[in-house]
Amino acid sequence: MKFILFLTITLISQGFSALASITDAEIKSLSEKLYNLDSNRATASELVIEPQTLITSSETGSRSDLSSRPLFKQVSSTLLSKPTYKALLNLLDNYKRVTGEVEDVPSQEVQEQDAFLQQTMNTDLGKELYNFLHSKGVYSSQSEFIQDLKMMWFGLYSRSDGKLDSSGFEHIFVGEIKGGKVSGFHNWLQFYLTEKQGLLNYYSHSFDGPWTTYPDVLAMQFSWDGYYKEVGSAFIGCSPEFDLAIYSLCYITRPGKKCNVSLGGQTQGIQTYTWDKSSYGDGKKYIASAYPASP
Repeated sequence: MKFILFLTITLISQGFSALASITDAEIKSLSEKLYNLDSNRATASELVIEPQTLITSSETGSRSDLSSRPLFKQVSSTLLSKPTYKALLNLLDNYKRVTGEVEDVPSQEVQEQDAFLQQTMNTDLGKELYNFLHSKGVYSSQSEFIQDLKMMWFGLYSRSDGKLDSSGFEHIFVGEIKGGKVSGFHNWLQFYLTEKQGLLNYYSHSFDGPWTTYPDVLAMQFSWDGYYKEVGSAFIGCSPEFDLAIYSLCYITRPGKKCNVSLGGQTQGIQTYTWDKSSYGDGKKYIASAYPASP
């Protein structure tokens, strides 16, 4: 028993040591590589958006619809039919959006989770992320890495009444309703689909990134089926594997902190939060939230 305890403590300390050795410069260098490897990102012909009204940060709470047209004008069916896009789309209808409602996860949904992780991590972008973390001693094998991603992103925890009603994936990629407001919701594909279904009304944006190609970053104001989101920032036009990889990179290396990445020569902040009320494995923390923020 003492040996097992010693081994566990040693492995945990080695993991912390490996993460501590990853510098800010290395994170910027890797994120630039991930940006350049995003071959499944949208092109200008595949995705057309109309950001319309730009407001100041002090105006985000006004709840005024200042844009007469939808944000998304055109999204190519060819883009949505790519394997990683299809894998993500299969997951988006698996959740009960109101916190306090227990999430049921049948075997079909578990298979969809596995397919999404496998598809995204089999891309050049996903492999680059794993190879970096492996070289730093954070993970010993790709299977270990993917299993940790599964727990980190899809492991259930409680945001309300002790019920297993939430996960990092649901909060960030799908969005939730908590306390009468939209919580999370930081994925452009979910935004597009919900808007197309007539359930989301785009109001304005309070930030538009400096990029002239995709991925771009928008901070948006919108109403989701009557519930308001004061500021919902997201990468626009990136592939699902980019979203997963850039958030995972920052969460694994700088959990619960501001993490600055480099994308196309531009610095972008990523804010992550840990879920501290429960854990998995040897005290590992689920991801609570992640989104683009100011550097």
